[in-house]
Amino acid sequence: MSNVPLTVSLGTPYENERGRFWRQFRRHKLALLSAVLLAVLAVIIIFADMIVPYNPTATNTAYALGKPQPPSAEYALGTDNYGRDYLSRTIVGTRISMVVGIVAVLFQITIGVTIGALAGYLGGWADNLLMRITDIFLSIPTFFLLLIIAGILEGTLMGVIFAIGALNWMTVARLVRAEFMSLKQQEYIMAARALGTPGWRIVLHHLLPNALAPIIVAATLAVPSAILTESALSFLGLGVPPPHASLGKMLQEAQQFIRTSWWVWIVPGAAISTIVLAFNFLGDGLRDALDPRLRN
Repeated sequence: MSNVPLTVSLGTPYENERGRFWRQFRRHKLALLSAVLLAVLAVIIIFADMIVPYNPTATNTAYALGKPQPPSAEYALGTDNYGRDYLSRTIVGTRISMVVGIVAVLFQITIGVTIGALAGYLGGWADNLLMRITDIFLSIPTFFLLLIIAGILEGTLMGVIFAIGALNWMTVARLVRAEFMSLKQQEYIMAARALGTPGWRIVLHHLLPNALAPIIVAATLAVPSAILTESALSFLGLGVPPPHASLGKMLQEAQQFIRTSWWVWIVPGAAISTIVLAFNFLGDGLRDALDPRLRN
């Protein structure tokens, strides 16, 4: 009998890590379902202009009777009090709300990662200065300042995105700072410093990639908060300007018909709740899959 060595291919470390991530993530059934739902919503909002049955801002004078009209064969979700198709406005409103939420979170993640990385890597007086600035922002009643900024910027779409992103980066900054302070004590970072590797290269090529997992989870969980903030601003009349639709704006317009026309508040309210829950479940699933301390 010949002695033939038995070899087993375990794959690359990247493939093994990717496999572990997928196995852990799919155990969270609600997270997996949420990921599919958000993917479907992403397709809908990308191709919203081709999907909507009617122009969301166009009025049908036959239905503009001063009150919303119920669902019918012509309008699946009825019309609002101006005779505008409610299904079309819901689709476009979902797109605007999600775009505002995602772009605002990207903005706040950029600010938070930059400040947290500088504080965590530099330490010393730079860390103290940046963290005191962070503490000052944390002590400000954010929503009231949001109202002021949104009012000054007159409720423009970019103004809402700027206001939400500029006032919600502090948690991310603290998270990144803590990750960097822990990672920079690792031996491979000390070796890189000993070899004379520039600081910017250590941050971008060694520290930041290893801190991506908590940043991704934080970003995922921040999107529903940004969407709810935009909806609250729009509900108060400081969000997306008319005649454009957002889910919060639709709720504001529906409040006067809350007792007589149930669909005008249930539809946007259900859309907001579904999106927020989907992002929260997705964030929970990503946290379980990316954090090795939570793996079974």
